[in-house]
Amino acid sequence: MGTLTTTDGTEIYYKDWGSGRPIVFSHGWPLSADDWDAQMLFFLERGFRVIAHDRRGHGRSSQPGDGHDMDHYADDLAAVTAHLDLADAIHVGHSTGGGEVIRYLARHGEARVSKAAIINAVPPLMVATDANPGGLPRQVFDDLQAQLAANRSQFYRDLPSGPFYGFNRPGAEPSEALIQNWWRQGMMGGAKAHHDGVVAFSRTDFTDDLTKITVPVLVMHTEDDQIVPYENAGPLSAKLLKNATLKTYQGLPHGMPTTHAETINADLLAFLTEDS
Repeated sequence: MGTLTTTDGTEIYYKDWGSGRPIVFSHGWPLSADDWDAQMLFFLERGFRVIAHDRRGHGRSSQPGDGHDMDHYADDLAAVTAHLDLADAIHVGHSTGGGEVIRYLARHGEARVSKAAIINAVPPLMVATDANPGGLPRQVFDDLQAQLAANRSQFYRDLPSGPFYGFNRPGAEPSEALIQNWWRQGMMGGAKAHHDGVVAFSRTDFTDDLTKITVPVLVMHTEDDQIVPYENAGPLSAKLLKNATLKTYQGLPHGMPTTHAETINADLLAFLTEDS
């Protein structure tokens, strides 16, 4: 574990375990590197070097008042990869982290990267516009910000208790431990970063970014995603990417890397070791 300081003075916390081919994990909003525990331990045991950082304003990284946008997220990720001098790396991003990975590849190039995977990720664009009529109304995201500002602690209980892990589905058995861990990670971060992050993940258009990427990308998305709806995300990203494989899941929740870690880890491993 360590920290680095970016060019604008933001301190970024990261974990770096093991040796071998590096896998770099980018977490979802408003969580931290801890959300990758199940993946990092799994791949560490299989001889990979596993790396995950806390996004600026999240987890144990510092909480600047600005810079909470996809360009800064991508630049911070680039700073981590340069600091660790990574080569032949595999980047894996969940939700907002998937957007971070896509913007990083498009903005900083693929010289250090061999493959990528995005899981229930926000690209190409979440919010509805004239050019993106299948997106969600802006009011959805305005409501998220309003709930965060009104009572962040309660909001960070309600989201994992319901749609994030699919615990609101008939027959689902909520896990209090998962809900508490989600709340813990969220409350570690800063309210300003999380408030601005809603704009970053919902209004950033990744269409051009996706068309620039040439490395193999596994697009993993569940049809029952209640946070990032399937039809306007995974399939559209896969079409825009030059070298994509779309893996569609049935009945799994947005937080499936945690709730269904065995399935997700096995599929990631098969993709990462293919032709290697």
